[in-house]
Amino acid sequence: MATEILMPALSPTMEEGTLAKWLVKEGDTVSSGDIIAEIETDKATMEFEAVDEGIVGRILIAEGTAGVKVNTPIAIMVEEGESAGAAPAAKPAAAAPAPVAAAAAPAAPAVAAPAAAAAAPSAGGARVLASPLARRLAKEKGVDIAALTGSGPHGRIVKADVEAASSAPKAAAPVAAAPAAAAAPAPAAAPAGMSASTVAKLYEGRDYTEVTLDGMRKTIAARLTEAKQTIPHFYLRREVQLDALMAFRGQLNKQLEARGVKLSVNDFIIKACANALQAVPDANAVWAGDRILKLKPSDVAVAVAVEGGLFTPVLKDADKKTLSALSAEMKDLATRAKTKKLAPHEYQGGSFAISNLGMFGIENFDAVINPPHGAILAVGAGLKKPVVKADGDIGVATVMSMTLSVDHRVIDGALGAALLQAIVDNLENPLSMLA
Repeated sequence: MATEILMPALSPTMEEGTLAKWLVKEGDTVSSGDIIAEIETDKATMEFEAVDEGIVGRILIAEGTAGVKVNTPIAIMVEEGESAGAAPAAKPAAAAPAPVAAAAAPAAPAVAAPAAAAAAPSAGGARVLASPLARRLAKEKGVDIAALTGSGPHGRIVKADVEAASSAPKAAAPVAAAPAAAAAPAPAAAPAGMSASTVAKLYEGRDYTEVTLDGMRKTIAARLTEAKQTIPHFYLRREVQLDALMAFRGQLNKQLEARGVKLSVNDFIIKACANALQAVPDANAVWAGDRILKLKPSDVAVAVAVEGGLFTPVLKDADKKTLSALSAEMKDLATRAKTKKLAPHEYQGGSFAISNLGMFGIENFDAVINPPHGAILAVGAGLKKPVVKADGDIGVATVMSMTLSVDHRVIDGALGAALLQAIVDNLENPLSMLA
């Protein structure tokens, strides 16, 4: 029976994508798990696997097509001897929106399923929509497939659902879904009261170039608008003296030189924030719509500038990792972020973020909270400044300005102050971070 291959939701917030490249052509025979296409989301280019075996009867969406909505038919799969002409008619580009279940899908890349999904029997005798690959993996991993909620089209259970269920703690599954659903961005819109055409009329006769928004810029616009409109920000500012850290960093780098490791100041900042979240656990939290989720691990996101926008890759369990391990992981994530090769689970999640513009000479600034995070630390440049020493004399020190932007729904003033103090203590006493 001919079935449709639908545009997949490759991340919880994906609403549309670009069909970058077909890796198969009409008439090709494919098996379950074969890579058939490359899909560009707002953040990354990801491979798309076939769920079932069959023959590619017809390609409906040409490669290079942008703005393809999730769940739009992109190809027709047929069986041996069957004609693609017998398949259901292709739906228009503005196909039905992604099912609600997709918003809470696991961060691992999802796979598409045909409309006429195969079903697996559940323990109670009811039929469960699941791909053959998902059923096989569930059997191998001992996962009760009937207990899963599918993230594929029409609620179908796919490989990513089984893998998430087999790797995640049982009690953590519902908790993990809440932040993703709370963080889903609204579609980007023109400023209230001023349409795009109205703005254009203001500049009639002036020389300008119109830049069409790509998926990344639309998502950034939507999420920042959401953040500033819905999150009650407040700001805490501190200066930290870095002389002890700079001396300690120099000693460590000499010892690590033979291993090809060179620690940056940012590596120490990541470690300082991760340890501070453990020292002030009530501040290690996110806003989940109608509740607060307090996290146990220190999962720290770090803003990375890329062409056309930014990524916030997440260093998970950062408090448990050595400075050299954090440095290597951060370099890898930043490199792959710049080429849009990060998987969704590598840039989603976390409870806290760092945005460092000190390397650009910025002395201080206020960062916008990335929902559902409870806070973000804006880091400025370390500058030589006159300071009053403990003995009352005037001296010179390397001073760095930091601003902690805090979500008042999650963290109150005194709690935010305690978190920032813990970060300062770690940076001014760098040896304590190795304890």
